[in-house]
Amino acid sequence: MVLWVILLCALVSSLLSGLYVLGVFRRRRHDEPPLDKGTVPWLGYLLEFQKDSSEFLKRMQKKHGDVFTVLIGGYYFTFVMDPFCFGTIVKESRSKLDFMTNAVQLVLRVFGYKPTEATHNIVHTSSTKHLMGDGLTDLIQATMESFRKLLLFNLSSGEKRVWQEENLFHYCYNIVFRAGYLALYGTEPPRGAGDKEKAEEQDRLHSDQVFQEFRKYDRLFPRLAFALLPPKDKREAERLKRHFWNTLSVKKVWQKDNISGWISDQDQLLAENGIPEYMRNRFMFMLLWASQGNTGPTAFWLLLYLLKHPEALQAVRDEVDKVSRESGQEVKAGSPPVTVTRDMLNQTPLLDSALEETLRLVAAPMLVRAVLEDTSLRTSSGTELTLRKGDRVALFPRISVQMNPEIHEEPHKFKYDRFVNPDGTRKDFYRNGKKLKFVNMPWGAGVSTCPGRFFATAEMKLFVFLMLSHFDLELVDEEEEIPAIDISRWGFGTVQPVRDIRFRYRPRF
Repeated sequence: MVLWVILLCALVSSLLSGLYVLGVFRRRRHDEPPLDKGTVPWLGYLLEFQKDSSEFLKRMQKKHGDVFTVLIGGYYFTFVMDPFCFGTIVKESRSKLDFMTNAVQLVLRVFGYKPTEATHNIVHTSSTKHLMGDGLTDLIQATMESFRKLLLFNLSSGEKRVWQEENLFHYCYNIVFRAGYLALYGTEPPRGAGDKEKAEEQDRLHSDQVFQEFRKYDRLFPRLAFALLPPKDKREAERLKRHFWNTLSVKKVWQKDNISGWISDQDQLLAENGIPEYMRNRFMFMLLWASQGNTGPTAFWLLLYLLKHPEALQAVRDEVDKVSRESGQEVKAGSPPVTVTRDMLNQTPLLDSALEETLRLVAAPMLVRAVLEDTSLRTSSGTELTLRKGDRVALFPRISVQMNPEIHEEPHKFKYDRFVNPDGTRKDFYRNGKKLKFVNMPWGAGVSTCPGRFFATAEMKLFVFLMLSHFDLELVDEEEEIPAIDISRWGFGTVQPVRDIRFRYRPRF
């Protein structure tokens, strides 16, 4: 009898524990945001959120207001849609709201790398040194050299001005990815005197092979991040991980010439901190996706929007031509390709605005913090709410600010000069008469702001600058609609199109 009582108590205890884990007993406290657990224990709204997080959040906002808590895959997420609260959240101390907790889990799942506190400090220090300031100048020069190899090497061959036709998304992603890859991870060393051309050809072949495998992984990335890959795709993802751990192994990278300081310094610091070689190989893969996973797709959208808006294309082209002339490098028949410098990229307010407008339309990051202790949040209406310890707090700026008609007039339209005043200065934006600090957040904010944003911006601007300087561009079908967005990539940076679109290009002179 005693044994049966013990077994019954154990069963009840196990059942109660299971129900607790499933979230059955969670109740909203009086000072907390509205709570919506959905109808499925533990899962909550996971499938609906993964299917189309943007539409899901719009529906929840309409139902519950600007701050609400929902159950998603065993975690309670409080979404804050009030842009005047953003500053409080991104500036809150890590002892209360920690961005590393969620990032560590994601990085381990998708790259096989287990970050440490030292990793974060190393990335921050190296990025400040090499992706900003004088280090950025050197990296832009290296990227310019990469574009010369990939984009401009045929211009001086005397080819006639014949149209070439390509898929625009593939073309932009391919060229921008490879240019960044070669600038960061180094180039093939010439094997002897006069072998420079062979080495450059090897760089073109190798970088294209890397891109082809990267695209396979990139297509799997959203479902991998949500742990929703079917067995066949999961096996392919594991194969691709091992491929990149080998291709980007520190032993192979250190055999290259012209390795960027950003890559070499981080590897040296990781080694000094006792990180084993196999884990440093995985770190290299993480850096590749972090640096190149969004630049090519953004360049595609920017060129596409310019091609669909002739007045914008002409205005930006006139600007880059003017900058080239003032640098003494006017593009004309018989002239060498333009060498674009960092100083030249700093003189393009219209291109800056067009790029920022593109990011406003297509960047969709999700900013997530783990709530480490109960934290107070005051909304713009003056309401005091408590974020509960153990939950997650999340921002989705695309809905809150980027596509908000109260902030951006006609938010679904591309306006290349939306962010610039006639005198070239940056515009201010307001909501309900109050100036906003956060009106476009493609790079995140606060301590989790993307440390490579200046290099990424320079890389995309450099590509578009060179394309507009040296080529005539047009869509094969000028009446073709801009393709829809692949909604599975909400929350992972720049979205991608559901289909590609054909374009033509030829040398201008």
